[in-house]
Amino acid sequence: MFLARLPMTMNGVLLTLYVVTGLGRGYGAAGLVGAGVTLGMALGAPLLGRAFDKYGLRPIVAVCGTGTTAFWILAPHLPFEALAAVAVPAGMLSVPAGSLARQVLATLVPVEERRAAYSLDTISIEATFMIGPAAGIAAITAFSPTWTLSALGVLFGGTAFLIWLVNPPIRDAADLGVATARPPLRSWLTGRLVGTLMVAAGALFVLVGTELATLATLRAHGDIGVTGLVIAVMCAASITGGIVHGSVKRSLPQGVLMLLLALLVVPVGLAEQPWWLLTLVLIPTNLLCAPTLAATTETVSRLAPPRVRGEAMGLMDGFTRLGLAAGSPVVGFAIDHSSPAWGFAAAGIGGLVIASAGLVGLRRPRRPEPAPVPALAETPC
Repeated sequence: MFLARLPMTMNGVLLTLYVVTGLGRGYGAAGLVGAGVTLGMALGAPLLGRAFDKYGLRPIVAVCGTGTTAFWILAPHLPFEALAAVAVPAGMLSVPAGSLARQVLATLVPVEERRAAYSLDTISIEATFMIGPAAGIAAITAFSPTWTLSALGVLFGGTAFLIWLVNPPIRDAADLGVATARPPLRSWLTGRLVGTLMVAAGALFVLVGTELATLATLRAHGDIGVTGLVIAVMCAASITGGIVHGSVKRSLPQGVLMLLLALLVVPVGLAEQPWWLLTLVLIPTNLLCAPTLAATTETVSRLAPPRVRGEAMGLMDGFTRLGLAAGSPVVGFAIDHSSPAWGFAAAGIGGLVIASAGLVGLRRPRRPEPAPVPALAETPC
């Protein structure tokens, strides 16, 4: 899954650079295509998750891997209009490596150990973001955009084939025996689960907004050359937080982690100079990044019945991508009409607004769970 996520961390920056440099279009046009792919992923994730629940892993991965490979190999040969038109369906066919990894962990790892497992998974995501975008930029700089995008398609196809070949379990034998019929949507998509998904969207809004505000601040003060170092420190802080979260027996609740994540980023803009001070004040909020995402995944895996776990994880993927898609334009608007320092405040406040409905849902008393869930509820976690 680490290998499968690597090309996903490259595709956004490669698509932007190709549209701007290869097609001679502006960043707005590049953002339109990128938003189409992101929207397609958000819409496709729960549908693919439901297909995983119904048909299993191999047929869905085969179809998605073939479609994604074809898109990226053909992309450098398409005019802009055609590229924009196929962006959404191409995104819908992307192999949902994130939700698939979480399903596999929920199957292979006992409930009481899932905090550590999901923390490790989140640390793996941070590692891919430290490697993927930089490798993609280096490749498109050294080689032609056509070659680089085609190579990305081959990489997508290769990792999809590896997933198909290994065929990791997404539901164990006990799960298959407990739930032979699919439970109704209203029986498991409770206010508590929706609240958890809203928290996930709010967290990603904060994270993408923080990255955008950081980049804008460094650029405004002529420190763009240290961007890689600052982002590396942010990722290292998140990894450290994930290690601590996964190691302790009891961690902070998901709602508290989300509140701290958002509140700690609001005043960051007060220390925008020099760049090393900005880096230091970004560490506390990034320490909570991996724990917040890991706690969210753990909650979803606990609340969703095994028979619909794929769809539930797909919904989480969709909500996080919607948070990503909303964060960039909202925080960018705040920066354009004020200053980069206000971008940090917009990221924190916007994330709190999105997550507030989720936090209310998380505080509601739990309803009696549907039939398959008591077996999970009785297991200590």
